[in-house]
Amino acid sequence: MIDVTIENFEAEVIAASMTQPVLVDFWAPWCGPCKVIGPLLEKLEVDYAGRFKLVKIDSDQEQQLAGAFGIRSIPTCILLMNGQPVDGFMGALPEGKIREFLDKHVPPAGEPAEEVIEEEESMDTGSQLEKLQHAVATDPANDDARFEYVKALLLEGRSDDAKVAFAPVIAKSAQVRRFDSLQRWMDALDFADTTSAADCDQRIAANKRDFDARFTKARLLMAQKRWTEAMDELLEILMRDKAWNEDLARKTYIAILDVIEPPKPKVAEGQIPPDDPTVATYRRRLSSVVLS
Repeated sequence: MIDVTIENFEAEVIAASMTQPVLVDFWAPWCGPCKVIGPLLEKLEVDYAGRFKLVKIDSDQEQQLAGAFGIRSIPTCILLMNGQPVDGFMGALPEGKIREFLDKHVPPAGEPAEEVIEEEESMDTGSQLEKLQHAVATDPANDDARFEYVKALLLEGRSDDAKVAFAPVIAKSAQVRRFDSLQRWMDALDFADTTSAADCDQRIAANKRDFDARFTKARLLMAQKRWTEAMDELLEILMRDKAWNEDLARKTYIAILDVIEPPKPKVAEGQIPPDDPTVATYRRRLSSVVLS
């Protein structure tokens, strides 16, 4: 069991969940049920012998993390795989129920967690693409399905297929924000094919207000799917000029948020799915800059 703070969250939770399911236990010292479930979770971590990793977050001390996950009561447990929340439960469940919860996600005994995660991710990607393609073919007016389908194609590096799938709704980009976000991502990919990043850092070092260089760098990072680095660069523009170039930096920042926000994970009935921590954090950063 590891105590997690904002300082080690990225390493102990996000990075760790790329190779092993990570169960995050949100608790507080004053919470009676937390004192019941805490030792039980620690026992299960030992029993499962490395098939999942347990971390604990004091929701009083780490309110930013609790807010990012939308924690409304404790104890609440969230399971992450591949950097994303996939399931969760609230309250001090009995051991049998927690085992049922874990067994839906963790690898069987004797099977390496990393291999299972990679296999599930590969299978999920292929089947998800097929489902989305079918949904779009069945209902061409389903904008949500089309957004997810084009996004999935772009994430797979199939930009030509994505452009074909996007073509029927390209005229909607001016009215539908998420389509506009996809268009900005595809434009960044085309831009990256013809642009070098060689002199961006040099220009920025010489002049922190060289917003053209910063924006160029942000688009190149966006094309490489280095999302948080791209948003950090755009924030540097917004902190100095909130309305630069007819809100171009802000609109591109919002486009990245639209692109990286995952579908809400399934949770038990009556529970509220947590917000993606990265999306929640960068939304707050944008608000603090724009509203300051």
